[in-house]
Amino acid sequence: MSARPQKPFLRIVLLAACVSALSACGIVPEKETISIYAPETKVQVDPSWPTVRWQLQIPRPYASDLLDSPRIVVRPEDGELQVYHGATWAGPAPDLVQDAVLGAFEDSGRIPGVSRRGAGVSGDYELMLDLRRFDSDYAGGKVPNAEVEIVAKLLDMRNSTVISTRKLHKSVPANGTAIGDVSKAIGVALNDAVQELVGWTLVEGQKYDANKPVAATPSKSKR
Repeated sequence: MSARPQKPFLRIVLLAACVSALSACGIVPEKETISIYAPETKVQVDPSWPTVRWQLQIPRPYASDLLDSPRIVVRPEDGELQVYHGATWAGPAPDLVQDAVLGAFEDSGRIPGVSRRGAGVSGDYELMLDLRRFDSDYAGGKVPNAEVEIVAKLLDMRNSTVISTRKLHKSVPANGTAIGDVSKAIGVALNDAVQELVGWTLVEGQKYDANKPVAATPSKSKR
């Protein structure tokens, strides 16, 4: 028989031996430990917020590919974007923002119904969110600031009319450079943004709802 079929087997054995040797020498890295963080938000109800009678739907916020992931983004210098190694959010940033906004409206007690789009609950208005910033930014300093920026649009779902638009940008200095300090600062910035967002939505929605024209009831013809 020819000896040629033995060559691939020999290469596999040699490759396995090389990998084993590298592992024994510590050249092959061990599995990295990942720390998972979740921003904590708890909105304080403002007595000036109106109690409304309409319902609200909140679609999943739009975000760039970099932000639409569990990666925690950092800007070490102007124009440079990186991610923290060995650490992630508990979910993609848009999901964290949607959860925080939904929970804030529910906890406010000022609205009878709020839900995600597609949850089977009808809504009178829709709150569309564009997540522009959800990162830490050194901005030339030694300690980063947490940056959260959201552009919100409140829509009348009956005719897709934009009722009002607002840009929310919150910047909170971190207590240090450690990822734990950074994640806490981003949580505070998100909480501040959600606080303002809930109040603005309730006020603008109520103002529009109170002034919208009432649909005429068809009159019955007399015989």
